[in-house]
Amino acid sequence: MASLLTPRLLKRSLELFAGVSVLALLALFFYGHGWDASVEALAHVRPGWALAALALASFDWWGGGVRIWLLTRFLYRPVAFRGMVTASGLNTWGSYLTPSQTGGGPVMIWALRRAGVPVPEGTIATFMSFVGTVVFFAVAGPLAIVLGAGRSLAAHSVPLVHLSLYDLFKLSAWGFVITGGLHLYVLAFPGQARRLVRGAIGWLERRGSARMARRLAPLKDGIDRMQECVVQFLSPGGLLALLEGVLTSSLAHANKLLAGYVALRALGIQANFGDILLLQVTIAFLLYFAPTPGGSGAAEALSAGLMSTYVPRPLLGAYTLLWRGTVSYATVVVGSVVMLRLLRRPSRPDPATPAPAVAT
Repeated sequence: MASLLTPRLLKRSLELFAGVSVLALLALFFYGHGWDASVEALAHVRPGWALAALALASFDWWGGGVRIWLLTRFLYRPVAFRGMVTASGLNTWGSYLTPSQTGGGPVMIWALRRAGVPVPEGTIATFMSFVGTVVFFAVAGPLAIVLGAGRSLAAHSVPLVHLSLYDLFKLSAWGFVITGGLHLYVLAFPGQARRLVRGAIGWLERRGSARMARRLAPLKDGIDRMQECVVQFLSPGGLLALLEGVLTSSLAHANKLLAGYVALRALGIQANFGDILLLQVTIAFLLYFAPTPGGSGAAEALSAGLMSTYVPRPLLGAYTLLWRGTVSYATVVVGSVVMLRLLRRPSRPDPATPAPAVAT
């Protein structure tokens, strides 16, 4: 992993993310024909809401850090909270610089290893943090529908698609439910998942080069330990830790949930909090499948399309800049600085033997 995370790769990823994002923002400013209006709005952003946006941006780090700390310490007790905060922020950073957010998990495992957590425990803790995210949205989405939230979205349609905003939210909620079911299957039948992973490694060894086979060999030993970690989460203490992971997912994703409303208020735009919250959930789900790093380009276009009902056309550029700044730009900048510093430091050696897990 360390050999892959080079300054050169970091530079190329940043260039692509920044380039596409800038082009998308410029397109929105041109589309809105509101350079003067946007500049005026940005110059008079409400200070209190601007500070709230800045605070929200930090939730990628400490909010997710609380979650991964709770999950990791169940498997491997001697974990430092500061290292978990770094791992959480870099997880989000890695997802923003890779297509379909595929880089987040590997970067988090790498950061956890540097913090002294063995790779098997770090891998399962990372997996459980993703399970927490999926289960949180899979429960919150249908619950919001049952409670009648967002019904006013039915009056607004999605541009170019014969769907209402409410229909789109329901589809995204069902997407989380299905994805959550798949992850719970892996938890319920860890032995089958182990056989599938071992089969995939064996296939890669047969089809790949000798060098790849040498790299994959250590994974076989770790897979057995990973299965043990999954089984530990099926104990009463493990289920409690997983529940903590689900609940703290609200902190880990607070910026994605609240950034839209905060950006609107920073520009002086009034809107229904519940409706905006559901739209942000929908946008977050759809961006999981964006093929560009961090959804750059797709995020700006998707947000502008769905939020155009609430944001006047001349202010779409200003709104998107504030929204993306809170959701991703701040984390990309800070994460890049942190990653470059880590790459220049020697990593901590892996512990000889894992510390015993303490079930609570």
